[in-house]
Amino acid sequence: MTESSSPPLADLLQAAVTTVGGTERPGQTAMAHAVAEAIDDSSHLLVQAGTGTGKSLGYLVPALAHGERVVVATATLALQRQLVERDLPRTVEALHPLLRRRPEFAMLKGRSNYLCLHRLHEGVPQEDADEAGLFDPFEAATPTSKLGKDLLRLRDWSDETETGDRDDLSPGVSDRAWSQVSVTSRECLGASKCAYGAECFAEAARERAKLADVVVTNHALLAIDAIEGAPVLPSHEVLIVDEAHELVSRVTGVASGELTPGQVNRAVRRAAKLVNEQAADALQTASEGFERLMELALPGRLEKIPEDLGYALMALRDAARTVISALGATRDASVKDEDAIRKQALGSVENIHQVAERIVEGSEYDVVWYERHDRFGASLRVAPLSVSGLLREKLFDDRSVVLTSATLKLGGDFNGVAASLGLAPESPQDPEGGEESAPRWQGLDVGSPFDYSKQGILYVAKHLAQPGRDGSRADMLDELAELVEAAGGRTLGLFSSMRAAQAAAEELRGRLDAPILLQGEETLGELIRAFAADARTCLFGTLSLWQGVDVPGPSCQLVVMDRVPFPRPDDPLMSARQKAVEEAGGNGFMAVAATHAALLMAQGAGRLVRASDDRGIVAVLDPRVERARYGSFLRKSMPDFWYTTDRNQVRRSLAAIDAAAKAQGA
Repeated sequence: MTESSSPPLADLLQAAVTTVGGTERPGQTAMAHAVAEAIDDSSHLLVQAGTGTGKSLGYLVPALAHGERVVVATATLALQRQLVERDLPRTVEALHPLLRRRPEFAMLKGRSNYLCLHRLHEGVPQEDADEAGLFDPFEAATPTSKLGKDLLRLRDWSDETETGDRDDLSPGVSDRAWSQVSVTSRECLGASKCAYGAECFAEAARERAKLADVVVTNHALLAIDAIEGAPVLPSHEVLIVDEAHELVSRVTGVASGELTPGQVNRAVRRAAKLVNEQAADALQTASEGFERLMELALPGRLEKIPEDLGYALMALRDAARTVISALGATRDASVKDEDAIRKQALGSVENIHQVAERIVEGSEYDVVWYERHDRFGASLRVAPLSVSGLLREKLFDDRSVVLTSATLKLGGDFNGVAASLGLAPESPQDPEGGEESAPRWQGLDVGSPFDYSKQGILYVAKHLAQPGRDGSRADMLDELAELVEAAGGRTLGLFSSMRAAQAAAEELRGRLDAPILLQGEETLGELIRAFAADARTCLFGTLSLWQGVDVPGPSCQLVVMDRVPFPRPDDPLMSARQKAVEEAGGNGFMAVAATHAALLMAQGAGRLVRASDDRGIVAVLDPRVERARYGSFLRKSMPDFWYTTDRNQVRRSLAAIDAAAKAQGA
């Protein structure tokens, strides 16, 4: 639907903005027109829209006006809920009189996010119930633990909920409790075979999605839909990827595989009751051989699969294949609810077969490594070296794609992010099919309504010693303490590791009167609420804080990064990707490590200015941002704050900001 057959886009946008109580923003208007143009000519668009732009309306209004089905994929639950519970209802209401139609919308998630009535009423397979220890074995109706109480509450909730969506349950339950009442797609019996198929919450969500004009989903489900070939999303003409800086990471996760001794042992137990003794014994023997090897596994990449591991994986693969055949050929009428138990066993064994076969066959495009966790022991993992080719083939082929985020330009252009998505560098492309018929796209930075150069300062402590591998940084802790004291608290501390965050919290709790909150000592939501409520409070933590904190106002006026957040040198996947770029003649460090760090620093710096009257300082306590050749690349990736390395100027500015906040009663 074009502007000639529908109201002008400017009128639609104004109606939507007025309804949500906002004001027109030039960046939002530019974004809306660019999105409409991309949809109309079936091209692709990367839009960097800074905090405060109103990017949700910037893509929703032109998408709804176009009249084709739209899928919106986001990375976080918070944005999914904001879209479905706030932005879409208001926007649809505002546009209805002008469009003369009322677009429908729905949310769709992976199956395990919905309550499974079969699991709830028929119970879990016996070995899983025994492991969970939910109930007293002599009286299943009497809960003897928090898990048991949670399960009874879930049963009550099942009679009240309309969606069965885990996120609609408040207060929530633990992952362990939820696993007792949910199933993965591998474990699901299917609506036609399940006694509860007509009432299935997951199937109802899929049906609502089929009828909706806008389907809101997550990056993981989008990846499954693209990669696995079995469509889980309804057909759509337009795809909008919000929080697009997260997409490559989420797709990599979906395209990865893992084998652990515990996982294999569970599959053995599940299959043993359903197949002949010979098949069960073969899988048990293969499982024991794999477990013995994993006890000796040392963390790190396996550039070549060791001979003993190769034999163990072939034994697992072959035994799993035999069990899969046996599960399809045998039935036992004496096993209660055999279909559910069989489906769960089949899903477990199929996963083992697929991962073992993938590693045994080997691919130059896969990375294989051992990991060891203090609590869970060793695991064998495999992940794609790159997902750019996969995304290029599966994502951009037959629909218009709009990707948006506050951080898509790294080092001043879109090319780094575009390359990770499988797009050629931005340049005029041959309409006859140049650039190997690469998808046509353009990048657009619509800026932000905030005046970063007047609202914030970027301070790099160039006088500090360069961070070393030993982790001890007495001069950095001294600098941090002085900055926090000058700011009167009000500090969000972003650390490159949990160990560094813990050390800083311990040190400053002994030096300063300001309350220091530490990630992990309470739920993240509670920590952020406490941080926002008291301006004297500081919050220290690691990765999720770099991207997950939205605290406008005087409670967050100093954002500190302890060091450049490069990936660990021993990270198998990142180091393999870096090496591959170098072997292809590129700069592996800049393409992988520096890009990874720039993205996180851009996100971290974005925590400072969240409203038009926010003022503050981003302090990077790593001199490499000033001294190293890649420092300018990192600085260009962050908001355009006023830049300084003058420590005395920064202390005076912090003191002035603190005084102003106190004068206003904050």
